[in-house]
Amino acid sequence: MTGWHWIALFGAILLAWAALFAMAVPADLRAAGRIYGTDFWASLCAMTPDMAGFARVLGMWMLMSGAMMAPTALPAFATYDDLAQRAPGARFGALVAGYLTVWIGFSVLAAGLQIGLFRAGLLSPFGDSQSALLSAALLAGAGLYQFSALKEACLSKCRMPLTFFMQHWDEGPWRNGLRLGMTCLGCCWALMLLGFVGGVMNIAFMGLATVIMVLEKLPEIGRWVTRPLGVVLIGGAAYVAAGAF
Repeated sequence: MTGWHWIALFGAILLAWAALFAMAVPADLRAAGRIYGTDFWASLCAMTPDMAGFARVLGMWMLMSGAMMAPTALPAFATYDDLAQRAPGARFGALVAGYLTVWIGFSVLAAGLQIGLFRAGLLSPFGDSQSALLSAALLAGAGLYQFSALKEACLSKCRMPLTFFMQHWDEGPWRNGLRLGMTCLGCCWALMLLGFVGGVMNIAFMGLATVIMVLEKLPEIGRWVTRPLGVVLIGGAAYVAAGAF
């Protein structure tokens, strides 16, 4: 894992996390807020749907998807990079672009869902659930999905990136990136939507979710994470639902 393309990728991940952190910190605690005034940060980083509008909410989801999902795909990216050293025309950047394109599509749907739930009064302005039943439904759905055949099929591909790429190598880097992104989406979409429970702009939740999704995709560790996590999520759903009554 050497070369400018890796420096650029890690730099982009770090910048995405830095931007998310800046958005999550209250405006009156930011140095620039003291210099330029809190109105400057409110206009730049307001991520509440009523103030920000769809474009900024989408931008937040794109940053969050890139910051959280790119680290989970690093083993696959490294495997492709190793193969590409012996295959002229295998473009690392095209693979990553294809992968991120899928998550941009997810971000469009997630941003629309956030705005819709907010307008329905089910989310706070900062993207966390105001409904115990919604929280329970999201937790239960994510928990049950941990036991699904689709989740297991997607995880099996993510855990064996060499086999994955060898099966589809002739499709080229862009289509391999799209395929990898769709496989990753199949693994993680339900866990990503738990942002509506833990808080869309909750840095602690995002960090924990990223670690869990990285561990899930590791061959020797992931099998000990996926189903136990499902049990925990279903238990959490039952606890939240019981509290609603």
